Amino acid sequence: MEFTTPLIPARLIRRYNRFLSDMILEETGQEVRAHCPNPGAMLGLKDAGMRCWLEPNDDPKKKLNYGWRLVELEGGHMAGIDTSIPNRVVAEGLRTGLVPELAQYANIRPEVKYGNGSRVDFLLTGDGLPDAYVEVKSVTLRDGDWAEFPDCVTARGAKHLAELTEMVALGHRAVMLFLVQRTDCKQFRLAAHLDPAYARAFDAARAAGVEAICYGTDITVDGVFFGHQMPVAPSPQAI
Repeated sequence: MEFTTPLIPARLIRRYNRFLSDMILEETGQEVRAHCPNPGAMLGLKDAGMRCWLEPNDDPKKKLNYGWRLVELEGGHMAGIDTSIPNRVVAEGLRTGLVPELAQYANIRPEVKYGNGSRVDFLLTGDGLPDAYVEVKSVTLRDGDWAEFPDCVTARGAKHLAELTEMVALGHRAVMLFLVQRTDCKQFRLAAHLDPAYARAFDAARAAGVEAICYGTDITVDGVFFGHQMPVAPSPQAI
């Protein structure tokens, strides 16, 4: 997924109110307000002074002229903070056969109603195949070489696991696809210490037949692209 407008560098002053951030543009020194498209905790990605990359716009329908997209990390690595991007990246990966676990499905439908008032990110169908319900989660938390999810308590995430479990009981496939939006991780595990209830729900869902897969991303100032597969570690015991 390529950015439609070239990104510009800025330094973070603060992120607040969940969806707002103040930045200083590197080229001009101007202080601007940027939309933060991430309601999560953003642990390790919102420290004052971090170098960020913003997408400017001149759309009169938008309240802010900048959208926060990336954070620079140590060692030349990048992290993507926009939670709307993973579905677009996964959609490209599914269309181009980059997810071998799901490559046999010919039809890909996004945002299909299911469960109790929910929408699954992707419903995959194909002749002679069980329908596959695919839920995508953006992963931005890191501990050492590990990418971890979630970065805060997520009752909504546990609800999604329960609904995927229901699909398995009805004879369908259900897949939780974690997409790591940072380039400095090698493997994936749950952050059970941050949300024990989600970890327990995850274990129950996997025991019931919900599949869990994880892929990384390649991130540059030009875009966020589907990357290599990462191993999913056994869930640590939820307390």
